[in-house]
Amino acid sequence: MAAFRGLEDEHIDKSRREQRLRRFKQVPIRILVPNLVTLLALCSGVTAIRLGVEGRYELAVGAVILAIVLDAIDGRLARFLKGTSRFGAELDSLADFVNFGVAPAILIYLWSLNSLKSLGWLVALCLAICCALRLARFNVAIDDPDKPAWMMNFFTGAPAPAGAGLAMAPMYLGFLGLIPNGHDVAWLVLPYIAAVAFLMVSRVPTYSAKTLGSRISRDLVLPLLGIAALIIVSLIAFTWEMLTAMSILYIALLPFGIRSYRRYKAEYNRRSADVEK
Repeated sequence: MAAFRGLEDEHIDKSRREQRLRRFKQVPIRILVPNLVTLLALCSGVTAIRLGVEGRYELAVGAVILAIVLDAIDGRLARFLKGTSRFGAELDSLADFVNFGVAPAILIYLWSLNSLKSLGWLVALCLAICCALRLARFNVAIDDPDKPAWMMNFFTGAPAPAGAGLAMAPMYLGFLGLIPNGHDVAWLVLPYIAAVAFLMVSRVPTYSAKTLGSRISRDLVLPLLGIAALIIVSLIAFTWEMLTAMSILYIALLPFGIRSYRRYKAEYNRRSADVEK
């Protein structure tokens, strides 16, 4: 009888182990959905390269902008669904390098810098390389446990999506007719692209929108919805004008970000000194 009970207990333990293994082998849908959005962004970025090679630059830039929008969605969607994973983070980083490093570099080279031949290609390479370095530094900084909470309000250097948007700003001006031909102003585009590449790997603090509250006052709901709708409609109706204005606004906010960062840092150092006393 005891032997029979022992066999029964062994069978139950084995069944439980099999159930646990099956559970670990199954991947929740909430983890797959954000990764699917990331893959859609990657498809958009790679398609932008194809459109650029075919000379359809407006559609190519639009595809990169779509990748930026999808990149802004996938991370928030993963946190909302509680579907964050190490795999998703690595996939997002690789997709960002293609979408915001490789694609803009190739587009700006084909549109303007190829008239400078090797020198133009060198600067385009710098843009892609700096994007890769910026993403690698960001991934390392995420795991820093000693990072003060206030530093979450800032990025170190321009984030990859912002860098891609800034790098394509000369193309916006070209689409508006303010630049007749990208090859004619290649000598002006070249230092600008080099500056954007440097900004991505620099230590310049820039504002981060990731810490914006998930809840807002009830009185602000309708005004914010109205502003958001107005921005979306304006982007659709006046795409290049809005993107140009947003690029100028981002550059104009850089000094304010530096000043705000220094103020936070001074306050943090003062409090730390008071605690030590």
